[in-house]
Amino acid sequence: MSRNAALDWLNFLLADVRGGLGPYVSVFLLTEAGWNQATIGGVLTISGLIGISMHAPIGALIDATRAKRGLIVAGVAALSACAVAIAWFPTIPVVFAADVTMAILGAVFAPVVAAITLGLVHQDELAARLGRNAACDRTGNLFIAAVAAAVGTAFGQRAVFFLVPFFGVWTVWVVLSIPSHAIDHERARGWTHKGASLNEPIGWGPLLTDKPLLILASVAALFHLANAAMLPLLSQKLALGHPGQEAALTSAAIMVGQLVMVPASLLVARADRIGRKPLLLAAIAALVLRGVLCTLSGDAAWLIAVQVLDGVGIGLFDTLLPLILADIMRGTGRYNVARGLVGTIQGIGGSVSQAAGGFAVTWAGYEAAFLMLAGVALVPFFLVLTALPETRSP
Repeated sequence: MSRNAALDWLNFLLADVRGGLGPYVSVFLLTEAGWNQATIGGVLTISGLIGISMHAPIGALIDATRAKRGLIVAGVAALSACAVAIAWFPTIPVVFAADVTMAILGAVFAPVVAAITLGLVHQDELAARLGRNAACDRTGNLFIAAVAAAVGTAFGQRAVFFLVPFFGVWTVWVVLSIPSHAIDHERARGWTHKGASLNEPIGWGPLLTDKPLLILASVAALFHLANAAMLPLLSQKLALGHPGQEAALTSAAIMVGQLVMVPASLLVARADRIGRKPLLLAAIAALVLRGVLCTLSGDAAWLIAVQVLDGVGIGLFDTLLPLILADIMRGTGRYNVARGLVGTIQGIGGSVSQAAGGFAVTWAGYEAAFLMLAGVALVPFFLVLTALPETRSP
């Protein structure tokens, strides 16, 4: 199997492994295990915060280790064990331990795949390869959503959890098909030439005061502060306006966004030609426009159509982030640590978004909440426009 094909399948199958578990846990606990919403929310919130706190240490581990394939194998095995444990023993201690493990693994898979990609692909091919990674990941999300729906309908919700070890076996086979010696571990951590790792990576002081990195982290946090609550609020608005069609309309909104994310991710392949900054501005502008358009109508077709902008925004932003970070961290030896720091700050923004959106709806209604989120998104737009340099190499 060629390296490109292996990366394609790795991204596709990892989406199946992750997607076969995360979205279904809370529904299973509520409807099958008899948990109440407060308990579910408390467990998921605490485990999520623990996961956010682990991004930077895991990034340091990814930088330091040459066993990057082993991290994926171990992570897939742990996630498979979590899925089986939740399916058969949905008690608070078991589910809490599994949720903490899943939250920590959320800081492992995507950064390790990005590091392996950096180690396999030369700089002039990186933009196209990261776009292709993201497109394969989004396609995997769509595939597992359809498979999980079919399996859950035919065999019950518990059966969905056993998709994780099934796809996990194939994921392990694919990642081990990439020869370890083919990965340039020096380039994977941000070095630009062989032998650079004989030098020390930059210290924490220069890293934490690097202006482009701080701006990018702020942009990521504010983008997710504006974005994370938008789909839940849109789903609530659909559900309240169209009783009896809640599940179908929510699924349609999610699917539209995911479908558009595939071509949007592939557009990042042109980032070497047109620049990172114009595409990043387009991603944030799509989020601003989405928030405004959500206030204009409660019609189901309109709100679902607006989700096209979700696909544009997330598809571009999530694919550009590791690319811009690779530009900023080139030659530092701290790529994965920096990604962990950005992931921590980004995660905090996403967590605050849910609470802020909920309070805004409670106090002023859905239209005001959407406008508030759109207003928040204007801040990173102007931050990128005025303060973030173009990071594309000449």
